[in-house]
Amino acid sequence: MDRHLLVSLLDTIKQPAILMNSDYQVVAANLAYRSRYNYHPGRQAEYCYQVSHGYKRPCDEEGELCPFKAAQASGKPERAMHVHNTPEGKEHIDVHLEPIFAEDGKLQYFLEILHEVNKTSRNHISAETTMKGESRVFNQMLLQLSRAADSNVSVLLLGESGTGKELAARFLHENSPRRHQPFVTVECAGLSDNLFESELFGHVKGAFTGAVSNKQGLVASAQGGTLFLDELGDVPLSQQVKLLRLIETGMYRPVGSVENHHADFRLVCATNRNLTEMVSRGEFRQDLFYRINTFPVFLPPLRERPEDIEQLARAMLQELSGNLLVHFSDAALAFLRSYPFPGNIRELRNMVERGNLLRNGNRVELADIKPVLQAQQAGSGASGGLLDDGGIVPLKALEQTYLQQLQQRFPGSKSELAAALGISERTLYRKLQALQE
Repeated sequence: MDRHLLVSLLDTIKQPAILMNSDYQVVAANLAYRSRYNYHPGRQAEYCYQVSHGYKRPCDEEGELCPFKAAQASGKPERAMHVHNTPEGKEHIDVHLEPIFAEDGKLQYFLEILHEVNKTSRNHISAETTMKGESRVFNQMLLQLSRAADSNVSVLLLGESGTGKELAARFLHENSPRRHQPFVTVECAGLSDNLFESELFGHVKGAFTGAVSNKQGLVASAQGGTLFLDELGDVPLSQQVKLLRLIETGMYRPVGSVENHHADFRLVCATNRNLTEMVSRGEFRQDLFYRINTFPVFLPPLRERPEDIEQLARAMLQELSGNLLVHFSDAALAFLRSYPFPGNIRELRNMVERGNLLRNGNRVELADIKPVLQAQQAGSGASGGLLDDGGIVPLKALEQTYLQQLQQRFPGSKSELAAALGISERTLYRKLQALQE
């Protein structure tokens, strides 16, 4: 294809875009690219990896997933999530790479179009409402969310407690065409049969004892926007068929009413439970599972993205303290990087919040953030570990002993303890109940 024609077409693309040859060299850049990256052809770096990343060699040689390299090998369009350097700082970019062939069938050029990700959330100042991370597993997860955001497809968010599923749901909403409409969360855990139906669909006056007036349900509140069903695995089996009917027909009926209402929402669900196993045990409807499992996205636990911990912790500390000069000591950062975080991001935030409250001056020390149980054990003069007496304790007995000690020593609530353990609150209550039997 004629190069001059390609160059003239670049400025018709709204997003930043460049034309490259097979050596990663930038042949041409559109106005959006030159403006976004403050790029001046002929006066600075000529290669895409230099402009976008500040690298001295291609992305794949720096441990990144390189769409350029993949497109060279496949001869097909490729896509990847990258973190690029811009005048405003680092930004997540959804990179689309399109190979362009000459008339003789040989690869001639590569068209790279850059789609900014998290553009809405980026404007929030709260660390709690912005997705942060640069690790490969985080970028892969963010790419999946980015692909789903523009569509109306139902998304199922999977992962351990505390991995940020509600934050991911908000990302989907804020980067969708429905961003200016409501985002409504339904906390499914702990809702009884009657309460679940009333909360979801609403009720009319006189529908049951205590229904003294009409009440709008959360489905109606989400009209035109996004309905987020959190802890979907806890929806009572008897109510799952009504949820299925809502999803399939787009219609619902308030409790006590004979009138059908039309629902218009984008569905996002989340759970930390294994729905496949629940289906096999008859605890979750198979037909409902297939309806919500259109686009599953797994959110990695914090222990699988340790390179993101420092960035998350610093952002949280700045947001909590309101002071850019507050920082962690080297020992505190080293501890955060090595700690397994069974409660994931929620536990990290609790730890940072405690450190901010306990710090003296503008530095958070190791003693300020170390988990309470570890600090107590360190101060008790206990010897090396569980195997010091040479005996073997059954795992069930060990778990029960540990839970008994946690009940006595943990300073927070049951929900905070469940988060720290990386389990649901319902699972914790079930285990604690077993101690009484």
